Amino acid sequence: MAISRSALTEADIRKLVRGSTDDERAAAAHKLCRRIDHGLDEAEREAACQVLTLMAADAAELVRRALAVTLKASPKLPREIALQLAADVEAVATPVLRHSPVFTDEDLAEIVRLSSVAKQVAVAHRETLGEAVTTALAETGCQAALKLACANDNARFTEAALQTACDRFGDQEAVTTAIAFRKVLPLSVSERLVALVSEQVRSHLVDRHALTPETALEVALGARERATVDLVEQAGRTADLQAFVAHLHRQERLTASLLLRAAAHGHLAFVEWALAELSGVPHHRAWLMIHDAGPLGLRAVCERAGLAPSLLPAFRAAVDTFHALQAEGAARDRSRFQERMLERFLTQPQETAREEVDYLVQRLDALSLQMRGTGRPERPAARAAGG
Repeated sequence: MAISRSALTEADIRKLVRGSTDDERAAAAHKLCRRIDHGLDEAEREAACQVLTLMAADAAELVRRALAVTLKASPKLPREIALQLAADVEAVATPVLRHSPVFTDEDLAEIVRLSSVAKQVAVAHRETLGEAVTTALAETGCQAALKLACANDNARFTEAALQTACDRFGDQEAVTTAIAFRKVLPLSVSERLVALVSEQVRSHLVDRHALTPETALEVALGARERATVDLVEQAGRTADLQAFVAHLHRQERLTASLLLRAAAHGHLAFVEWALAELSGVPHHRAWLMIHDAGPLGLRAVCERAGLAPSLLPAFRAAVDTFHALQAEGAARDRSRFQERMLERFLTQPQETAREEVDYLVQRLDALSLQMRGTGRPERPAARAAGG
């Protein structure tokens, strides 16, 4: 064989083909693979491919692993041999599955569908993953592999694949959290995750991803958000709201979800100071903008504070409800506040999906029952707006 005799001797070739021990053949395989990775001419490549085929079929796992480890990231590894190594035992297959650039997305997707957990995890560890591969992981991958892929923003997922991942592992916090913390999420996936993830992750979804106003309000009123609601209640009792809000801001806890929950529970003073802090507007000016009877003031201060436009209807409902109940002398009645806020929200002119309206109407019914204590309440006027 004419494989650069200055770098690889005839003795090396003999050791590779007929070496008396596995160690000898593995050392020769390593030397040949390093020479291949540094470049060969056309004649040398043909001869080297024949030797690689011999190595990939060697009875000794040590020899095959030497080949896989040495050429794991090389574009010069022939694809046919890479596929042969991928079908080998896990110790041989894992290096090429994690690193080799010669596989196509279709190759990797097929490997995911047919391989063991360890090989699926190896594929999921790759720096980038195409949609064909992530779809295969979502449909047939193990939990560990899917979690790794979801946590990698260089892994491209279709909306359908993310929904499939939620179908299969919606009860596994590791997977749903990894999905929720992706940089970009389709709205339908964000909405679905709200019901699946922890309190902290729900707050992240409100703060960083698009949610419909209805779902954001659902999060704000949900009974599961006890830790954040307790913080809102603490804000309502503090004597120095300005200092408390500044402290939360320094700790990066002054989030959109916290402000939304404060608004939903009627703590408008906290919302005023929080919007002033986030927007950099003096409190007295923020107060005027928030309580402006026109449509522009609240929108302007919310935009300046960096809040998502989709949250504005919920804040508007909270402010309008506060004014209405203040005029009636009942602004401090929390149950009444939440009921009236939902009524006002549902009667606002906005594009709202029927199922989301139905959810909020059910929520309103539950609040009414809780407040009255007996019997089923009459349907609120808001139901007509939803239907």
